[in-house]
Amino acid sequence: MTPALHEAWFCERQPDGRLRCTLCPHDCRIADGSRGACAVRFNEHGVLYTLVYDRVVASNLGPIEKKPFFHFKPGSLAYSIATVGCNQQCAFCQNWEIAQWARDELPRRLAGNRGEAPIPLAALAHVVPGRPQSPEAIVDAAVNVQASSIAYTFTEPTVYFELAYDTAVQAHARGLKNLFVTNGYISEPALRKIAPVLDAANIDLKFFREESYRRISRAGLQPVLDAIRLYNDLSVWVEVTTLVIPGINDSDLELRQIAEFIRSVGAEVPWHVSQFYPAHEMVDRPETPVETLRRAREIGLRAGLQYVYEGNIPGQGRENTFCPSCRTVLVERFGFAVRWNRIRDGRCPACGLHIAGVEMDGMDMRRSAA
Repeated sequence: MTPALHEAWFCERQPDGRLRCTLCPHDCRIADGSRGACAVRFNEHGVLYTLVYDRVVASNLGPIEKKPFFHFKPGSLAYSIATVGCNQQCAFCQNWEIAQWARDELPRRLAGNRGEAPIPLAALAHVVPGRPQSPEAIVDAAVNVQASSIAYTFTEPTVYFELAYDTAVQAHARGLKNLFVTNGYISEPALRKIAPVLDAANIDLKFFREESYRRISRAGLQPVLDAIRLYNDLSVWVEVTTLVIPGINDSDLELRQIAEFIRSVGAEVPWHVSQFYPAHEMVDRPETPVETLRRAREIGLRAGLQYVYEGNIPGQGRENTFCPSCRTVLVERFGFAVRWNRIRDGRCPACGLHIAGVEMDGMDMRRSAA
């Protein structure tokens, strides 16, 4: 099947003939025959195209807790999709085979074109992996497996924005929720455009040091902080995840800075502190000790966060949701499975405190399981 050539959004023509892509804070100036930092947006003769509009490289059905979302429809199922591509280059990327495919593999596939200028768009589009799937087909697939939501995840949904947006519009029309699992590297205009059809976002806040973002992820800190605030201000439910990497971002100071920033957005914003496993270009570091995650959680709670979760260590009892007031266990989890949800009418059954989140009531979980 011939790939769909879909014109990309958020583009400005420059006086020198380049195209300025304003989708994310990289603000790429892309010459004719070249790609942006994400490697999936291509300038052909003054028109910017996305190479991944109809190229779904991964999809599956799973618990929403796996994203992770702990305060958005707990116990429900999310249908996840992704294309290749990412606008960051994290040395520890868990999904680097697809996230970095366009940057690493595409040039090798087109090695025979070296010295020829420019590479035609058709040559690029035909080698991008993934099965052709329209927004309508994605929504149909989610409905057929009885998912409650569609999660745009695995790589970076910002770089397949046009596909995500068109799918999200149709998903909402059919009663499905839309979720971004994202690095937060998105421009304000793009975020404002998708917010009306986006219900929740889990945003990676990887570091609180600009130098770490530049050196390890090839990005910047401030745009991520700005995006977290803006998602929240635009009434998108926000949860934040930090992969705690030994010797990189695990100091008390940096963990406290992250926690205090999240607290400044909202004490009710859940913070997931997750265990690191060696991967990609960062295989020289050990797994995060459980004690480090314990410390991170305590730092978050002392900073005033109401909900802090330890991730990637199932069975430790730190994935449960507790009432911030009376400490009653409200949602009991094992790994990604919800064992019990005691929340009723959005409140703690013991003390009546409102529990922040979206459709948190345990009755929803029982109905979906019936």
